Amino acid sequence: MDIFLQSAVLVVTLLLLLGLGVWVGVALMASGVVIFMMFTSTPVDAILGTTMWAHSASWTLTALPLFIWMGEILYRTRLAEDLFSGLAPWVGRLPGGLAHVNVVGCGIFAAVSGSSAATTATVGRISLPELKSRGYADRLAIGSLAGSGTLGLLIPPSIVMIVYGVAAQVSVNRLFIAGVIPGLMLMALFSGYIAIWAKMNPDGVPAPEPRMPLAERLRRLRMLLPVVGLIIGVIGSIYAGVATATEAAAIGVAGALIIAAFGRSLNAETFISSLLGATRTSAMIGLILLGAAFLTSAMSFSGLPGQLAEIISASGLGAPGLIAVLTVFFVLLGCFLDGISIVVLTTSVVMPAVAAVGIDPVWFGIYLIIVVEMAQITPPLGFNLFVIQNLTGKSIFEITRMIVPYFMILVLAVILLTAFPGIATWLVERTI
Repeated sequence: MDIFLQSAVLVVTLLLLLGLGVWVGVALMASGVVIFMMFTSTPVDAILGTTMWAHSASWTLTALPLFIWMGEILYRTRLAEDLFSGLAPWVGRLPGGLAHVNVVGCGIFAAVSGSSAATTATVGRISLPELKSRGYADRLAIGSLAGSGTLGLLIPPSIVMIVYGVAAQVSVNRLFIAGVIPGLMLMALFSGYIAIWAKMNPDGVPAPEPRMPLAERLRRLRMLLPVVGLIIGVIGSIYAGVATATEAAAIGVAGALIIAAFGRSLNAETFISSLLGATRTSAMIGLILLGAAFLTSAMSFSGLPGQLAEIISASGLGAPGLIAVLTVFFVLLGCFLDGISIVVLTTSVVMPAVAAVGIDPVWFGIYLIIVVEMAQITPPLGFNLFVIQNLTGKSIFEITRMIVPYFMILVLAVILLTAFPGIATWLVERTI
C-alpha cells in the first residue's frame, strides 16, 4: 500500500506544480522535499547540498554545454543551405525527390548539433520554402521534416544521450556508438516511406529534377565537406577511442568555429549570441538534472524504486512485456513533458525494474531515446510540432495529421529494436 500512496503523492504534487507553471527543475526539487518529509525521517538539508554537488561535479556532464554551444554556432551559419545545395542533385530523381533532403539533411545536421529542435528549425527554414516553391505537397514536406527532425536525439552526439548517461551512470561513449546503426535504420525507414508515398500519390510530387552533369554534382558535393569533416572529427575520435565525449565536444566546438569563420558568419554578434544561447539552454538542463537527482535521492530513501522492482519481478513480467508497458507509459508522458524531462524523471524509477529483467542499460538507453523521439511529435506538447508551427504558421492539429505515419515508423523502429537488440549493441561490442 505504501508504494501506491507514495506514487500518488508524487504524481499529484508534480502535476500540480507543473500545472501552476513552476519550472520543471524547481518542481522536481519541491516534490523531493515532500517525499522526504512525508515518507522518511532523514533531514532534507542533510541531503540537498551533497546531492547537488555530487551530481553537478561530473566530468561527463561538461560535454553537455560544449555540444549545445557547437549546435548554437552551426545554427547561425550557412550550413543548412549548403546541405540542401549539396544533397539536392543526388536525391532529386529518387521517388519522392527532394523530400529525401529532409531525411539526409536532418541526419547529417543531427550528427553535428545534438538537438532535435535545432535540427528541425535549421533544416526546415531552408527546405520547406524550397519544397513548397517546387510544388511538393505539404503533407510530404512537413511530415518528413517533423519525423526526420527527431533524429537529432538519436544520431550522436545527442544531448539526451548525455543526460541519460549521467542519470543512469552509463558510458556516454558507448551510447554514442550504439546510436549509429539505429539512426541509420530510421533514416532508411523514413526515406523508404517517402518513396512509397510518392509512388502512391504522384500528384503530391512534381516531375523529377533535370539530370545534372556529374561534374556539377561533384562540385556541389564539395559543399558537404565542412560538415563531413566535423562529423569525422567528433564521432570518429570517439569511435577510434582517442577521445572521450567531453574531448570530442571540444573538438566539435573548435570545428564549428572554424566552419563559421570560413563561412564568414562568425562575428562578435553571432559569437556572443551563440554563447548566451548555449548558456541559457545548459542552465535549464542543468537545473532539471539537479532537481531530478534530488528527487531520485528522495525516492531512494523512501524505497520506492526498490519496491517497484520487486513488484515487477514478482509479477513474472519479462523483458518484452516490460518494454510494451513502458512504451505506452512513455508515449503518454510525451503528451505533457519534453524529452529531457521524461528521461530525468523516469530513469531512476525504471532502471531497477530494467535491471531486474536483465535488459542491457546501453540498449535501454537507445530504446528510451527512440520513444522520446515519439514524444517530440506527440500532441499536444510535442516540441517539434511547435517548431514546425513557427516555421509554417499551420495549426498543431493540421501538423499532427501530417506526422502520424512517421510516428508509426518510430513504433516500428521500437519493434525492430526489441526483436533484434543487436541493432543497438553490435557496434558497441566490436569497438569497446
